[in-house]
Amino acid sequence: MYQIISEQSIYQYFGDDDPDMIRQMIQIIIDTNIKDLKELGTFYQEGDFATIKKRCHKAKPSMSYIGAIKTRKTLEEIESNLENSAPLNDTLQEQIQLIETELNIFVSAIN
Repeated sequence: MYQIISEQSIYQYFGDDDPDMIRQMIQIIIDTNIKDLKELGTFYQEGDFATIKKRCHKAKPSMSYIGAIKTRKTLEEIESNLENSAPLNDTLQEQIQLIETELNIFVSAIN
């Protein structure tokens, strides 16, 4: 059903007995990690690789929590080759858009 996120991973990390808590946790991921990653283009323009590395590193656990393993790998690739990672940011931004859409669908579907 989902291309990037995994319901199974979300339930594994957050449990399946408290839908409100799951909604809150997912909203935190959207409001912090997803928002931070969407802003990476600005830091690439400024050559601020320290901030890029920090934001990628900070987002990796959340990507595991929601089952976005492909995106976590993209973040690891960016971290390992910062100066040459701008093209990977394009891929990351496509993934982030899809993750945000999928998370919103997931949250609206849990009861």
